[in-house]
Amino acid sequence: MTSIYHFFKNLVEQKNLFSQTIKLEDFPFNTDLLSCKNIGIFPDLAIKVNQDKNIFTGGELIELKDCKGYNVSSFNSTIPTAMKNINEIIKGKDSGIRRQMIECKDDIDSLPERTIYYLVRGKKTNFQKIVLVHGSFFETVKKKDLISKSFSQILSERLKESGKEITQEVELLLTEMFSEQENFSKVRDVEKSSVKLRFRIMTEVKVEGNILNTNKYPEIKDNSLNLILPYHTDEDRNTAWEKMKIVFGSHELKQFKEIKLKHLFNGYFVVFQTTLTQF
Repeated sequence: MTSIYHFFKNLVEQKNLFSQTIKLEDFPFNTDLLSCKNIGIFPDLAIKVNQDKNIFTGGELIELKDCKGYNVSSFNSTIPTAMKNINEIIKGKDSGIRRQMIECKDDIDSLPERTIYYLVRGKKTNFQKIVLVHGSFFETVKKKDLISKSFSQILSERLKESGKEITQEVELLLTEMFSEQENFSKVRDVEKSSVKLRFRIMTEVKVEGNILNTNKYPEIKDNSLNLILPYHTDEDRNTAWEKMKIVFGSHELKQFKEIKLKHLFNGYFVVFQTTLTQF
C-alpha cells in the first residue's frame, strides 16, 4: 500500500537526516513507494498507484522546493496546482516518466487525475521548516483564470497607454485565447529569424501564500516537519486522522500536534506537526 501518508511516514522515520542533507533531492526517499524520480523535471517524485483504491489511491505527484531562508522559491515554467491529469505530464511513448512508471509496473491509466503535493524546505543558520503541503495551498485561483486575468491586466494597461478602446466581446475573446499555459510554452519559429522564441511563465509566491513566513503562518514552527491538508469540512479532518492512524498507528500518532491553520485566501487546512532535530 502506498500513498502520500506512507511517504510522510518515511520522512518522519528519517527526520534526523534533514539536518545532514545539503540538497533536498539527495534525501534518501524510500524508492519502494515511488514509480518515478526525475529531479528538475515535474514531477520530481511520483507515488505508486494502488490497485485497491478504497482507502488510499496512491499516485500523488510531488515537487521538491529547497529554499534559501523562509521564502518559498519561484516556480520556473510551472504554475502550482492541486490536481493534474497524468496525460498532461506523460506525452508520447518516449516519455521518460512513462517508461519509469511502466518499469515499476504502475497502472498509470487507472488514476487519470493526480493530486499534487509540494515538499518545501526552508533553511536558516540554526533552523529549518519542512512542509509536505497540498497543492491547493498555492492554487487559490484556477490556473486558467490566473493566466487570463493576468493577460487582461496587460491588455488594459496597453489600451490605456494607447488611448484606444475595444469592445467587451473582443476583450473576452482575447483573454480566453491567452488562458492556456501551452500557448506560452511552445517554441515559436519566425521565418528568416536566426533565433527561436519561447515565452516562459515564472510563478512567484506572494507573502499570503508563503507557508514558511513566520509572521503570516506562525503555527509552522522552526525545526518542524509538517503534513498540510485541505480542511473544508469536519469529514475532511476525520478522514485525514483515520488515514494517519492506519499508517502510523495510535501510539506513534502521539508525536504529532494537530493544528487548524487558516489560509489567508483559501479557507482552512489541517496540519500534522512533529519536531525536528536542531541543526
